[in-house]
This record gives sequence, C-alpha cells and structure tokens, in this order.
Amino acid sequence: MISTPALVAPSAGAPFEARTVEHRDLRDDDVLIDVKFAGICHSDIHQVREEWGSAHFPMVPGHEIAGVVSAVGDGVTKYKVGDRVGVGCMVDSCGECEFCKNGEEQFCSKGAVMTYNGKGYDGEPTKGGYAQQVVVSERFAVAIPDGIELDVAAPLLCAGITVYSPLKRWGAGPGKKVAVIGLGGLGHMAVKLAAAMGAEVSVLSRTDAKKEDGLALGATSYHATGEDGVLDSLKSSFDLIINTVSADLPMQAYIGLLRPLGVIANVGLPSGNYDFAPGAVVGRSRVVAGSNIGGIPATAEMLEFCAEHGIGATIEKISADEVDAAYDRVVAGDVRYRFVIDTATIAS
Repeated sequence: MISTPALVAPSAGAPFEARTVEHRDLRDDDVLIDVKFAGICHSDIHQVREEWGSAHFPMVPGHEIAGVVSAVGDGVTKYKVGDRVGVGCMVDSCGECEFCKNGEEQFCSKGAVMTYNGKGYDGEPTKGGYAQQVVVSERFAVAIPDGIELDVAAPLLCAGITVYSPLKRWGAGPGKKVAVIGLGGLGHMAVKLAAAMGAEVSVLSRTDAKKEDGLALGATSYHATGEDGVLDSLKSSFDLIINTVSADLPMQAYIGLLRPLGVIANVGLPSGNYDFAPGAVVGRSRVVAGSNIGGIPATAEMLEFCAEHGIGATIEKISADEVDAAYDRVVAGDVRYRFVIDTATIAS
C-alpha cells in the first residue's frame, strides 16, 4: 500500500483532521501523482456535510487536483515521471460501453467511479485530492499544458470543464450573446471562457457588488437582477444563458430573457424544482437544458484552450489549517473565486 498525508473528514460536518491514508499499490495502468494543489468545490462541502444524502466516512474530498506524476505502472504509456497532470471528478469507468467509447465517461453505463465519496469497482472507497498523493488509472489523468500554472489549473478540472461543456455544446462564439447567472467559482470561469470564445458576455448577479470584477474578467455588461425592472429590460436579449447558481430562481422570468431558439443551460443543483409554463419555451422554441461535467477528451480540450488563451482560475491559495474556515466562507459567498489548498501544508 502507498501511504500519504491527507485531510480527512471523520464524520458529517466534523472539522478536518490531518491523518495518513492508504492508496492501493500501482496496477499496470496506474499513475501515482504527487498532488501540489487541490481546489475546494462547493460540492465538497455538500458531501462533507451530508447535504446530498448519506456519505462515506472517513472522507478525503477533492476533485480539482493538479500535480506531478511520481511513479507509473508497468503498462502505462500515456505518462512518464515528471509529467504535469490533473484529475477531475472521475477516476474510473468501464471503458467498454458506448458512452466510454465516445469519450463521455461521465455517462458510463456501469457507473463512473467518482474521485471521492465513492467506491471503485473493487469495492474499495475512493479518496480525493486533499492529500499529498493520489493513485488513478492513466485514463483519468489529464495532461496540464505548460502554459498554465498548477495552482490556477486545479479548479479547471471541475469548475472549468463544468461550464466549458455547455458553452461548447450550445455554440458560444462570435455573434452570440451569452449571459452568466452568478459570479462565483463556476460563474467566473464561464465569463472567462465565453469571452475567450468570442461571445458578447453579460453577468447577471443579484447586486452590483461584483460589477468591477465581472467586467475585468471579460464581461461587456453587468446587470444587478435584484433591482426593480432589470429582468424586464433584458427580455429576449440572449442566445445562451449559463445558470451557475443553486438557488431556486424564478425560471419563467429567466427563460423570458432568451431570444428565439435560445438556451438556458443549468449547471447548479437547487433544492426545489424549476417552475415554468410550457408556453415559455414552445412559443419561441427555447430550450431549458441541464449540463453535467465533460468526459476526458473534452477536459483535455478545455485545458488546451485555457493554455492557448492564458486562462486560469482566479484563486485564493490557502494552507491545510484554513480549510474549515474556507468552507464557511464559500457558503457565505466570501471567496474570489476559488480556494485552492497548498497540499504541502498538510501535516505528515
């Protein structure tokens, strides 16, 4: 077994503890990664606090992982020691179903193995990136181009691909008007990516508090939706809306912001149901869509796009002893725009 220092949540909502955890010995197709940085995704908080149902404890969260390959299995051909790689939300899939063969491993018919709070096909619990090392199949490690520093690359492995997928699928680009609802960990990446794709980007946020940031990130306009009349003034304005928030929005009003044939793609998971009349979509052939993460090929494409355009996440780098406080700050919306853990600070 391979032992490594890690941050462990011993039970639901309990403070993190620095412990030593064990990973399997390398299989033929495995790579051992020295984790340098791990992003804090809001989904980490949901799972550590058991807000999405029962979870597996003790838990090592983290699916925004950036590091360096330090050892490889005998059959590995994709990477060598010293390569810079990232790991996102998945660490295994069957590799044989139609979805895996099409590079959409997140839809694996057998069920993709999640990076943490899951179980591998061998029945062993998975452990994430709040650690100094992880072991994954080479199929689920993605090369990080030299043009991106590892600390700002880490959040791209979840936040980046989560918003890149719907932007790419629904044709964000020159001549398209794209709105981003929410300017947080996901939203700030959506603004950067949509702007780099050539779209005209607007931010829709409750207040003007982040207006300066939104414009600096690449938006050409910013609208405080909490102000009277703002949503009415934006009717039929956008070709694509990326909804990054998990709030119970008045969906009917936001659908009304779409032009004919427009799409609102939802990547957040609110607690309530969306409520809108059929006529809101039928009359102008609008689409209300959901969007998951992307597969491994799309993640690699996204990283290359980011390197080409000089894009990384906007981060606050923290040490291991700041993670508990960082969780509370994320819930309070007090982060610009992604916390990233320097894993070297995890006590051995």
